[in-house]
Amino acid sequence: MNASIKDGTGVQLGRIAGSDPFESDAMTPADNLTPLRPDSADPAAFHRRLTRWNSRRLEPVTPYEGWADHAREDAEMVLVEGAFIERLRADAAPWLADLPEDPDGFVAWFEALQGQGPGENDPLFPWLAEEADLEQMRWFLLQEVAGEAGFDDLVAMAQVRMPDRPKMELARNYWDEMGRGNQAGMHGPMLQKLADHLDLHPTIDGTVWPALALGNVLVAFSTTRRYAFHALGALGVVELTAPWRADHVARGLKRLGVGPERKYYALHATLDVEHSRTWNEEVLRPLAETRPEVIRSLAEGAVMRLMAGAACFAAYRDRLWGPEDLRKRA
Repeated sequence: MNASIKDGTGVQLGRIAGSDPFESDAMTPADNLTPLRPDSADPAAFHRRLTRWNSRRLEPVTPYEGWADHAREDAEMVLVEGAFIERLRADAAPWLADLPEDPDGFVAWFEALQGQGPGENDPLFPWLAEEADLEQMRWFLLQEVAGEAGFDDLVAMAQVRMPDRPKMELARNYWDEMGRGNQAGMHGPMLQKLADHLDLHPTIDGTVWPALALGNVLVAFSTTRRYAFHALGALGVVELTAPWRADHVARGLKRLGVGPERKYYALHATLDVEHSRTWNEEVLRPLAETRPEVIRSLAEGAVMRLMAGAACFAAYRDRLWGPEDLRKRA
């Protein structure tokens, strides 16, 4: 992740203090995963566990004792993660009832998600731009940083063995995320600079579960090859819809006196417009033309990402707005 989530002790998850940097946190036989099924009455517990697992399994380490325990946990959690994603696929189905099957129709359908898809034009963002105070903005950004799964890493994982033309566009997108070779221009550290400036220290337990779920959905897509085309749809819809939200956040930060540290949001308010255009033409359209069987996966990934975002915005409004605001702005 671009901005590290830390546990309650301030230790980065997956780097436990002591001689063994990957001290075993694997399940014992008593750890029954049944309470963590996707339709659990405790989604917060489910997504905290999934987030901790993702943090541990994606951390680069050296060989360590206890790897077999983690491998057994991985086998269990892959099934749990898969059941979670399949549940979301079912939830997304109504949005795909009129999905076109031809390339032109599909790309037009995809582009129409901007402003019309789940969570689009959410009233939270004009409020952030015009009314939120600094502490309210800090809380919002704390959740956003916690749920940030690292667009650069997600693109890098999703591009494996993709066809040449989409792969080239994914490479160009990744290079932009990497600041085109300039470390100061890397997007992930830009977000970290904003977090540092505002003294944001995200924790898993201090994050609303929909924000954790958003990151978990994207990680599942990019790390699981049967969802690789879902990843391309999800990442593409981020590029499509992010500029409107980023612009409102950037304006809110400027209004609150945040200086150059707001660059992450100001940049994405403009750069992602071009990223979206080229993603649609160089990733989505060629795949729809040469692999029409993946159109539904691309569409599902986009809708599932937007649905996860919409759940975040609702949770943020519930936390930031009082009952009167919720009624007034409904």
